[in-house]
Amino acid sequence: MAETKREVERKFEFTSVKAGRRGVPDLTGTAGIAAVLDRGTVDLDAVYYDTPDQRLAADGLTLRRRTGGEDAGWHLKLPVSPGVRDEVRAGLADGVPRALTALLRSRVRDAELVPQMRLLSSRKVLHLLDGGGALLAELSTDAVRAEGHDTTATWTEVEVELADDVDPALLDAVEKRFRKAGLAVSAAPSKLARALAETGSAPAPRPGAAPADDTAGAHVLAYLRAQRDALVAQDPAVRRALPDSVHQMRVATRRLRSALRTYRRVLDRERTDPLGQELRWLAGELGVDRDQEVLLERLRTRLGELPQTLVLGPVRARLRIWNTSRSSGSRRRALATLDGKRYLALLDALDALLQDPPLLPAAAKPAPRVLPKAVLADYERLSGRIGTALALTPGEDRDLALHDARKAAKRARYAAEALVPALGGPAKRLAKAMKSVQSLLGDHQDSVVAREALRALAVQANGAGESSFTWGLLYGREEALAERRERELPGVWDEASDPDLRSPLGGEGGAGR
Repeated sequence: MAETKREVERKFEFTSVKAGRRGVPDLTGTAGIAAVLDRGTVDLDAVYYDTPDQRLAADGLTLRRRTGGEDAGWHLKLPVSPGVRDEVRAGLADGVPRALTALLRSRVRDAELVPQMRLLSSRKVLHLLDGGGALLAELSTDAVRAEGHDTTATWTEVEVELADDVDPALLDAVEKRFRKAGLAVSAAPSKLARALAETGSAPAPRPGAAPADDTAGAHVLAYLRAQRDALVAQDPAVRRALPDSVHQMRVATRRLRSALRTYRRVLDRERTDPLGQELRWLAGELGVDRDQEVLLERLRTRLGELPQTLVLGPVRARLRIWNTSRSSGSRRRALATLDGKRYLALLDALDALLQDPPLLPAAAKPAPRVLPKAVLADYERLSGRIGTALALTPGEDRDLALHDARKAAKRARYAAEALVPALGGPAKRLAKAMKSVQSLLGDHQDSVVAREALRALAVQANGAGESSFTWGLLYGREEALAERRERELPGVWDEASDPDLRSPLGGEGGAGR
């Protein structure tokens, strides 16, 4: 069984031999540190694993098997933000525990995990305590020896790791004190990163987020690469059931598919259309779990808005039962999808597309000449669907037309967002306008889905002999909300279709108005 610990830490190194001889300064009196307790010295032996082409190191992940100390075992460290990592721990097995290999699946896939580096550390540990004797942070001074395949390296580093729920401002105060004593923040984010660099074993740098040049092809590929990276990075978060992870993974999937469809003048459709279908499949599989999550939150919110006197019967218990019956199956389905061969084949296909992109002649032209036309085409599609929906009378047909318009608004928004690196402010403003339309139409569609669920809940309650009054009341409120959104749409669309938003992209004045 794996457990997770959030690490908030900062690493330091001595700036001179003289500073190293002096050692770590006494921190008593610094930012509430009332006492420093010597916890002795421990010897640590860690072997770090990676694929032969170092996919984990390239993404800033570390996987190690460590003996010595109080937390001997397997440790997988996942970056959260600078200085913050989640450490997932498992027992001291001979091979990599399955709980950890699952979290690495989107990166490792079918590759083998092999030893890459061994770090031997002699660690002197100090506990930094507050006035009540509670632990504020652990300060470790490590004398490290790195043993690569053919080379070795040695250094000394100092690490300060906060205890749970301690204000990160403590690290700033410690850093200020350390600077005066000749210690600076380490340039390496981890011991492994430093070991790889100092032994000449670091992986080749990955392509950056910025386009390689100002051609249309470079901009599109940079955007696709960023979304591929987001998709891969969200995989372990989904497996850990982290908040919003399914949503973020689904968004990356949809942005990839949208870009492939929008920028067909840049990438050959013979290669991209099959990939787009697979991305659509993945978004659909993930959507089962995400849609249930969104629906439950909406129903809980609406229920919480009611006066207690209008909540008749075991309404909250009925909602829990309903959600449990639906969400358990949806989560199993999402995890089964991520464990399947079809999903791995999709990731491999994305990599292949980025490594050998099927660029068309337009890809070599300047991005500002090519990409805006594709964005404007998506806008025109949205304009047509909005017009169709507004021409219909309220009812099921209009609901369906508004849902189609919502999907077109999302595509237009994503297309404009992808254009921001090439065009800047004008693309950003258009994306914001498209988002406003998408949000309104999304709220309308969520109301349609919520009413279907509320009707089903009312039927279940009635069949169990419970009052269905509250479910009917919520249904009526959702119906009224949808009507408001439909009344608001013409005004929101009038603002979003302002020709001034499109003129910097080459759009004709008045188009879509």
